[in-house]
Amino acid sequence: MNVAIEDNRKILRLSNSTTEMRFHAIWLRDNALDPETRDPVTNHRMIRFKDLPEDLQISTAEIQKDELFCTFTPGGKAARFPLHWLTSHCYDKPILKRRVSEDLITWDGSLSKVPETDITVLRSDQGALRSWLTQVATLGFAKVTGLNASPDALYDIVDLFGYVRETEFGRLSEVRIETNPTNLTFTNEPAYPHTDNPYRIPTPSLQVFSCIENSAEGGDSYVVDGFAAALRLEQESHEHFDLLSRHMARFVFTGNSGKHLKSRRPIIELSPDDQLQHIRVNYFCLAPLTDIPFDEMEAYYAAHRHFSSIIDDPAMAVTFKLAPGEGYIVDNTRVLHARKSFSGSGHRWLQSCYSEKD
Repeated sequence: MNVAIEDNRKILRLSNSTTEMRFHAIWLRDNALDPETRDPVTNHRMIRFKDLPEDLQISTAEIQKDELFCTFTPGGKAARFPLHWLTSHCYDKPILKRRVSEDLITWDGSLSKVPETDITVLRSDQGALRSWLTQVATLGFAKVTGLNASPDALYDIVDLFGYVRETEFGRLSEVRIETNPTNLTFTNEPAYPHTDNPYRIPTPSLQVFSCIENSAEGGDSYVVDGFAAALRLEQESHEHFDLLSRHMARFVFTGNSGKHLKSRRPIIELSPDDQLQHIRVNYFCLAPLTDIPFDEMEAYYAAHRHFSSIIDDPAMAVTFKLAPGEGYIVDNTRVLHARKSFSGSGHRWLQSCYSEKD
């Protein structure tokens, strides 16, 4: 590996016949691996940016076995970097614009198999738990089998990885028919694909369901990958994608006892580097749209209609019917959940609670 110091000693270049990497002097000093810079136990940074000299330069640089050894001025600081560490942290490369993080896998109704694992296996096998959590992280949903077909069994799912996030509804919500329902959840009508609680800041990032009884005809659960739907929307109409990601929608929940929750967020939220970050689709609590310019309002409605038609396309959905003792979990920032209508005969009783990806 050849070493060169360039640009008034502010840049270091490493090169051989197949590789070329450049590093700034200030980056190398900031990422020095010695105990004065990084705590060897916690790996916490021990210096602040203001501790780095503004006129930092590389005094010397050479390869010693499989390490880069260099010194800096002012201050005379010395640092060593394994070459494999520099290679894995190289930033001198084209930045690939990704609409979806490389850690995620998008899907539609052609997904060959619903990921599922028995709760006893998840409790006893750390490798199986890691694999199941990876599926939740990459696909945005997964099933659990082997639960007790009894109230509060959904907490056994949450206990695998985190904690319950309570809301004004308490630690859980009952999903079953009620005589005088206060929510569409408590009827046998279909619940169209949606994400929960978009009126909260922050939105609960995970939602967990468990089935206690499901003897009614119909009532299948299904999920839709909101990221895949957004990618399809952009492919079919960049203008519609832009409208839903550029303008704010408003979500409001007003319930009993003076509850009033509200937020102002886009339907399709992008990160600063334009990656898909959050999907909010919930027609039940969508407030009047007042943040879209007059000249774009009709186009915005057309974009919303277009996105809805994609989400409602059966080809986008993965469908399954929960049996008593089964449950599933969804990434509520990405995956829309829904259920089909079911008959009045028999019973359908699920419980739901929220947790966090944290």
